[in-house]
Amino acid sequence: MKLIWEKLYKEAMNVINPHQVSSTMWVGGVASAVLTKKGNIYTGICIDTNSSLGMCAERNALSTMLTHGENEVDKVVSVYKDGKVIPSCGACREFMMHLGEDAGNIEILLDNEGKIMKLIDSLPEYPRYK
Repeated sequence: MKLIWEKLYKEAMNVINPHQVSSTMWVGGVASAVLTKKGNIYTGICIDTNSSLGMCAERNALSTMLTHGENEVDKVVSVYKDGKVIPSCGACREFMMHLGEDAGNIEILLDNEGKIMKLIDSLPEYPRYK
C-alpha cells in the first residue's frame, strides 16, 4: 500500500473508539479519513442510533471538512473497528458526488491490500450529465 494510504489508514484508526453513548446511541465502530486537494486530513466516526438520525464516518469527516471551508476531496479511507478497510456505502458515495465537478475522481481505498477505485467507477449508473 502506498505511503499516503497508510497515513490515512493510521489517521482513521487513531479515532476508532467504539462505545455506547446511551441506550440508543453507539459511536466509533467505523472511522474515516479524508484527504483534501489542499493536503489537509479530516477524520470522522460513525454515529449509530435506534432511528435514522445516525451518520456514517465518511459523512462525518466530510462535514468537518466542509465546516473548515474545503470541498475538494482527493482520497477517502474507511476502517472498521477490527482494522479492516471497508468501502463507502451508497449514501456516502452519493453524498461525495455532490462535492463538485471533479468529485468523480475521488479515490476510495477498498481493502487492506491497497485496491483503489475512483468514485465514479463505483457508481456506474450515475448520471454523467448535468
